[in-house]
Amino acid sequence: MPRVLSDERRDLVKAIADFCRRECGTKEQRDKLTADGQEQHNQKLYEKMAALGWLGIAVPEEYGGAGQGMTDLCLFLQETSYGLAPISGFGTTIIAAAAYEKFGTEEQKRTVLRGIVDGRVEAVSMSEPGAGSDVGALTCRAERTDGGYLVNGQKTWCSNAHFADHVLLIARTGQGESKHDGLTQFMVPTDAAGLQIRGIDTMGGKDVNDLHFTDCFVPDSAVVGTPGEGWKQLMAGLNLERMILAALMLGVAQRAFDDTLTYVRQREQFGRPIGSFQALKHRIADMATELECAQLLLDDVAAAIDAEPDRVFAREASMAKLKCTELAKHVTLEGMQMMGGYGYATEYGMEALLRSTVVSTVYGGTSEIQREIIGKTYGL
Repeated sequence: MPRVLSDERRDLVKAIADFCRRECGTKEQRDKLTADGQEQHNQKLYEKMAALGWLGIAVPEEYGGAGQGMTDLCLFLQETSYGLAPISGFGTTIIAAAAYEKFGTEEQKRTVLRGIVDGRVEAVSMSEPGAGSDVGALTCRAERTDGGYLVNGQKTWCSNAHFADHVLLIARTGQGESKHDGLTQFMVPTDAAGLQIRGIDTMGGKDVNDLHFTDCFVPDSAVVGTPGEGWKQLMAGLNLERMILAALMLGVAQRAFDDTLTYVRQREQFGRPIGSFQALKHRIADMATELECAQLLLDDVAAAIDAEPDRVFAREASMAKLKCTELAKHVTLEGMQMMGGYGYATEYGMEALLRSTVVSTVYGGTSEIQREIIGKTYGL
């Protein structure tokens, strides 16, 4: 089903696709940009995109960005993930940007938002060894001291902190009637004294980190928003985080589908292309249908958010994240199965797509949490 895009949006998609084909269109190019797949972000490529004005797509015009909405952001995310551009830092950067835009001081906005337009990366740190889905269980503390706060504790699974300028830290500054009371967001430079960043090796390469805070001083000017109101501020950004992950994974899913389709059209066994056998043909048909459904869902939710940017679409954004991430994992697994041994070989790239999708149903709110949120919106 063809998507109905304006001429301007169609030109944007074409420009991004052309860029990705030119800069990272071959496995040899991607291997060089990513240290043979171990790194998920290439800063030089990222800065080339910044020079084209793309990284400021969702940054307000007053800070040098394009001031575009969710639909345009999703187009950029899908097309860059489809093109396998190694710019993993962009997702966390945009999530952080939204928090600074809504709640930050003017100085914080100038520093972060203008930096994003120029190609700087931002990180967000919420999870802890004992607090993942249960955000209210956070124990990393920021205690008042003269002129600011002293932060002590450990954070984990912090994406991109090892090359980010700042970490948007969620720490506990107090207690309240609810376990979600007393959380505060801070803008912490990654080179701050008392902060140690240690990488975690994963099947997807080097992209997440443990953060260890030991008497790390942050001044009062580092507080983002209102002290103790961090939970409410986090809830205000849920649309964005879930839609970013949905768009990224839908782009990967479409890439896996197209690569699989090319393979089953060309690969012959028993005297004919394997895609002509009913067992594979029907699986291709099912995946194509599911991809169309996911695209319609993503486009519809993005349009709704653009129409009412201040409204939290808890059900719809969770549905988009759930559908697109689960579908991406399914399509890459199916692609590997249909490609047989070649799907398992690094030469063909399907195994890399699989590795990039399996964690997507865990981070940014697990699929189980998304289902719980959706169920609650129906009064269950």
